[in-house]
Formats: sequence, structure tokens, C-alpha cells
Amino acid sequence: MSGQGTPGYGGPALAAWLERLERMHPSAIELGLDRVGEVASRMGLRFDCKVFVVAGTNGKGSTCAMLEAILLAAGFRVGLYTSPHLVQFYDRVRIDGVAVEDGPILAAFEEVEAARGEVSLTYFEFTTLALCRILSRARLDAVVLEVGLGGRLDAVNLFDADCAIVTSIDVDHAQWLGDSREAIGLEKAHVFRAGRPAICSDPQPPASLVAHAQAIGADLWLFGRDYNYAGDRQQWSWAGRNRRRNSLAYPGLRGANQLLNASGALAARDAMRDVLPVPQQAVRQGLAQAQLAGRFQVMPGRPVVVLDVAHNPHAAAHLANNLDGMGPPRVTWGVFGAMADFHDSRSSGSSTKDTSIPNFGSV
Repeated sequence: MSGQGTPGYGGPALAAWLERLERMHPSAIELGLDRVGEVASRMGLRFDCKVFVVAGTNGKGSTCAMLEAILLAAGFRVGLYTSPHLVQFYDRVRIDGVAVEDGPILAAFEEVEAARGEVSLTYFEFTTLALCRILSRARLDAVVLEVGLGGRLDAVNLFDADCAIVTSIDVDHAQWLGDSREAIGLEKAHVFRAGRPAICSDPQPPASLVAHAQAIGADLWLFGRDYNYAGDRQQWSWAGRNRRRNSLAYPGLRGANQLLNASGALAARDAMRDVLPVPQQAVRQGLAQAQLAGRFQVMPGRPVVVLDVAHNPHAAAHLANNLDGMGPPRVTWGVFGAMADFHDSRSSGSSTKDTSIPNFGSV
């Protein structure tokens, strides 16, 4: 549900708040948990349900969407917090698959503002606290939280995950996280918790991630060791530590890489089976129904238009493979748009400099 153009969504009051938040902090990104943790403590912010935290370079949003859809299909009350949004701010938070309207968001903004006092928060920190406040009061069975940047110092890491997932790991946001997979993997591994399931769906996990999980005593599930998948053109199967799921239909989300994301979501579901039991039919239904804009999204009509949020070399390689899988077109035109990060930017995570290129020729 987009809510776009409907009463209760995207009104002028919300727009005014968001504009204010973009100017509130001197920098767009300031990693660290001291400031945001202080405000969360003042608010008494905590979850009384099972918490899934999803980190990674690529595949976070898809994994969150599939995990949410599977749990909803099993009859659980589920909340989702994700970022950034593609179109409207309220797309960042859903309860039972429905976007939250402006009213609760505005009330949560007021609560964060009252609690923060002299503490300065970034756009991401402020809105994370507000939207998690909404979810914390929704009487949920489970909440799925997507990490914004990294893991160790991200505001989402304030919340202890009952099950944490790290998806693919590649070099991105190097100025903040490090310039190697080992450095970035260690940052993301800090969403793991001692004695709790820690899923890594990267086929080649950095040694730093594995070492950290072992050092803290997390229950580490590695792709290829603790779970795996196999498939043909018609269906696929998944195998974990204690069970198999055969004859699965392919996920509703397109792209060959989505099986890897789906496998991670199923590993998390299997690791939590004693507290959140999900029947086989709910797995099938959830995977089929999961939707997420901008992930190899093929638009209806002619010519064929594909929308994808690939923004780093790892994601671009998957996009190229998926395009190849569509068959050889006579000509393909690429239209690319990006936002350049600046350390002195006062926007909500990146500058507003538009580097869109009308086209870069045929491919």
C-alpha cells in the first residue's frame, strides 16, 4: 500500500517536519550510539516482541520484505522498519503490511523532540527512534529492522536482535566503514548477539565476521555449511540444519540473486521456529507475495522498462546478469541517477546534487 494521494498520507505537516529534520544536525551522517542511545533511554524505547535485524551491503531490503511476508502469511502480527524510502517517507514503516499514516508519525516525532532536549540527532537517528516507537506500541509478534549503514554504530543496533541476518558484503560507503570486505564485514557483524542466531548469507563471508561471531558466542549459520539451496527452471528447494523445504516456487521478487536472499530469510525463520512456527504453505505464500519496489522491477508495457537500485559494483554485476537473463534485445538504453555523498551535507543522508545522465548509450 503506497498511500500516495490518499487521505492520511504525505500531508503538509509531515513535509514540514521532514524539511526541519534535514536541517537539524550539522552533518547528514554521524555514526555512533551515544547520542541516539541517550534519547532512546529517556524514551524508555524497547520491544516486547521478537526482533529481527538485517544488515549487509546488498539484499537487505529484499530479505526484510521476504521475511515480513512469510511471517504475515503464517498469521503473525509483524512490523517492518526500512530505509531509505524511494518515493514517500511513510514507506519506511509498515504494520501488518500496511504503511503507517501521518498521524502516528507526527505524534512520534513530537515525542522524540521532547525527549532529546539538548541532544542533536541526524535525520536518520531521529526518524529511526520515531518509527521504532510506533512499532514498539503496536503489540506485534515480530519486528523486522533494516540497518541503515554498517551495523556496529548504526542506530538500529540499539536493539538486541533475537535473530540477526547479514546479507552480502562488499565495499560500499568506504569513507565510513573501511575500504575492504574484512573491515566492512566486522562492522556488520556487530549486529550479532551472544547465544542467538546469526545468519550470514554471503557465500564467501569475511574471516572477520566469522571470528567476531565465534568470539561473542553467537549461533552462526553460514550459507553452504548450515544451509543451502538448489533449483531448476521450475522450482527450488532449501535445506537447513534440521529440515528441508522442497518444491518451492520462485520468489515474487525477480533476479537470480533473490534465491540467496530468500535462503537467508528461511534460515532465520528456521532458527526461530520454536517461538515463531511457520508452516510450509506460509513459506510458499510469503515468498510468492513479497514485493519491493526498485529490485529488478519490470514495469508493464512496451518498451520494457526495468527499475533497479543497484548503486555499487557488486549490485551492478547482479543487475547485468539479470538483464542478460531476459534474452538478447536489439538495443538496451541505460539511464543512471545517483546522489553524491558529502561530509558537510545537511540533507537526509546525501547531497541533493542530481547526477542523472539521460542515457549512456547502447549496451
